[in-house]
Amino acid sequence: MIQFEPENDRAQLEHALAFAKQQVRSLIERHPDFYPMYTKEGRWKHEGPVWTHWCDGFLPGMMWIFRRHSEDGSAEEQYWHEQAVRYTKPLEPRKDDREVHDLGFIFLSTYYRWCQLTRDPALNEVIVQAGKTLALRFREKGQYLRSFVAENSLFIDILMNVGIIFYAARETGDRKLRDIALRHCFTTRRVLVRGDGSTAHEGLFDLETGEFLKQTTHQGFRGDSCWSRGLAWALYGFGTSYEYSRDPRFLASAEACADYYITHANSDGVPPWDFNAPAESRKLLDTSAAAIAASGLLRLSRLLHDPVKGHFYWGAGMRILHSLCEKHLADKNANWDGILKGGVYHLPKNLGVDESVMWGEYFFVEALDHALH
Repeated sequence: MIQFEPENDRAQLEHALAFAKQQVRSLIERHPDFYPMYTKEGRWKHEGPVWTHWCDGFLPGMMWIFRRHSEDGSAEEQYWHEQAVRYTKPLEPRKDDREVHDLGFIFLSTYYRWCQLTRDPALNEVIVQAGKTLALRFREKGQYLRSFVAENSLFIDILMNVGIIFYAARETGDRKLRDIALRHCFTTRRVLVRGDGSTAHEGLFDLETGEFLKQTTHQGFRGDSCWSRGLAWALYGFGTSYEYSRDPRFLASAEACADYYITHANSDGVPPWDFNAPAESRKLLDTSAAAIAASGLLRLSRLLHDPVKGHFYWGAGMRILHSLCEKHLADKNANWDGILKGGVYHLPKNLGVDESVMWGEYFFVEALDHALH
């Protein structure tokens, strides 16, 4: 395991955070009110397709984190607060969006952070409504929240969004909402997490009987492979589900996914885009999966009752974070708009491959936030 000197350690993280602020400020000034998804040759503004509309919360989510890391009462704090509100408010109508399974991504990164700061009941109501809307995707036959692609489809990604249903249940005391969230997590655990802690991207069901049919993928190498970003979603998402429910089975799944990730990622903690891809293809890394895993591991370390394992996960998360800062930060390329290079959006569709991707940016900044507090 790579060793770091404590002073150099913090200085590297603070440099990365300052660079992230600089890049986001440049984006705001160059393309005001634009919500990007992935870069093309390092540039955010392009005409590339998006496939689906799920990333709009990540840019303002970073702004809320930047506000937190600004001096109280300073002009910088005021700037980030104003920009965060400006980019968050337009998302409110999506609390009723029934076309996507990504309402947690959109609202937990924005309205939740805003509400934690102000305790404004009106902001809380937006989050609760988004949770109620997401719960409408639940299918009794099969016991899962359906993905955006089809009625019979369950994505591992939805684990990152189910937290908003748990939140709505807690805020309203609605047991039905909590039950939906729990049952979705149990189904995901049963059909998408394998015995070795690896994960499938998608599960398909028989709509008539609710029977689980098979594991498959849209973005991984094969249906039976382990797409690294999907594994990172599971690692993080089961940790969140445990945090809300305190069901030890979810913690066990989070640990199983974490252990698979740590065991099979490259020595610096940054994984190939798919853990089971052929040797030549495995050279393509996904820094966005690494950023999600780093943030998920740092959060998970604080949830464990075993201090030894908690320390181990904290160390693993920090190792990934330092690798990203050292090898993949775009700070030495003046023509690159993003923060973190080497992300992958959708390899089969050739979208955002070896680029900056907005979820990679957000979870990298969130991991920095965990590490610096």
